[in-house]
Amino acid sequence: MKYRIYIDEVGNNDLGSSSNPNHRFLCLTGVVFELDYVKNVLVKDIEALKIKYFDHHPDEPIILHRKEMVNKKTPFRILAKPEIEKEFNAEFLSLLNKWKFKTITVLIDKLEHQTKYSTWRYDPYHYCMAIMLERYHLRLKEINAVGDMMFESRGGKEDIRLKESYKKIYEQGTDWVKATDLHDTITTHELKIKSKTANIPGLQVADLVAYPLFRYALKYYKLRDDGRETFNEQMLDVLKPKILKNENKMDGYGLKKLP
Repeated sequence: MKYRIYIDEVGNNDLGSSSNPNHRFLCLTGVVFELDYVKNVLVKDIEALKIKYFDHHPDEPIILHRKEMVNKKTPFRILAKPEIEKEFNAEFLSLLNKWKFKTITVLIDKLEHQTKYSTWRYDPYHYCMAIMLERYHLRLKEINAVGDMMFESRGGKEDIRLKESYKKIYEQGTDWVKATDLHDTITTHELKIKSKTANIPGLQVADLVAYPLFRYALKYYKLRDDGRETFNEQMLDVLKPKILKNENKMDGYGLKKLP
């Protein structure tokens, strides 16, 4: 069986903004789907959801994007109607619960990273990717499967640097996983990067769950808790059982804090 991990981020990799509380953390979340399941189930469910609630046509696909949906921006303005939003949220939660996937979330405290490693300034985004790749590899090894990784495009130079960083890890391994071991589970030396407009279902799921899992990671590691009860917490009730665990332990495996 072949799997793919679709990855999205909350925050940015700018170490210069680390002292700003609003920009202190960067969080990468990956959703791990089996590719046949994506083709046979996920695509159909997401397309049906868009057709039911939004003005969606395959020739001009609507891309589910959390920020625009929360702000009820076009093409999601119908969610400004409370009864429609309630109905949509209930259906989305039902689908989220139904879908078969696992999550991996890697959170980095950029301020702590900058303080701890005054001379070693590995790009926080690339550092998180390396840790994500290790855990994804371990998962694939556990279930005797293979897979690859896909990120949403961030733009020309950023994409090139990320691909180069990934290729280096693939060829040289990490501090904890040898390159030859990675090659047993990871099927390609080149990172897959797709634009938001490509209408990739897995990337859209990653976009929708990344922020709730970021909030959960901050709370879990006692870094921040605003005490609010929002739709994010309803999503977390469904997402927590999907966080990757190893021997019933998620800390350091499906949920990881850096440095």
